[in-house]
Amino acid sequence: MTYTADFGAGSAVLHPEAAQERAVMGSGTVGRFVAPGTATEGRFGLYEWRMPARAGGAEAHFHRTFSESFYVVSGTVRLYDGSDWVDGHPGDFLYVPEGGVHGFSNDSDAEAVMLILFAPGAPRETYFRELAEIAATGRTLSEEEWTDLYARHDQYRA
Repeated sequence: MTYTADFGAGSAVLHPEAAQERAVMGSGTVGRFVAPGTATEGRFGLYEWRMPARAGGAEAHFHRTFSESFYVVSGTVRLYDGSDWVDGHPGDFLYVPEGGVHGFSNDSDAEAVMLILFAPGAPRETYFRELAEIAATGRTLSEEEWTDLYARHDQYRA
């Protein structure tokens, strides 16, 4: 996408923190939809992931149609790079291209916060809402239902 006009446009849009949607996962993790694809014309999606102590996280998986990046803001986040689990500390960044196996977890005794960036801006908020709803209702999914949920959201077990 190239901007071709000879002058700049007044097109910036502020999205106040208080207006950003949040989803609470079963572990108590809070996902804040900082800039979902709907707010960025599909260019990227940015989410804050605030995990309480020992919250666990996402098992090894991959996506076919978007990249995913992780930036550790605070605490220690266990990051899987497709080969090894490593401790990510504040300022550390992990980039995962399409098809790259990855995972994350907070196994520490303290809260950890990271930013997750999806490019292009896949509608991950729909997936996160579904996970939050499952946790809130206590619903148990069969293996087949999990496989279907993951496939609808371009998430595949490694």
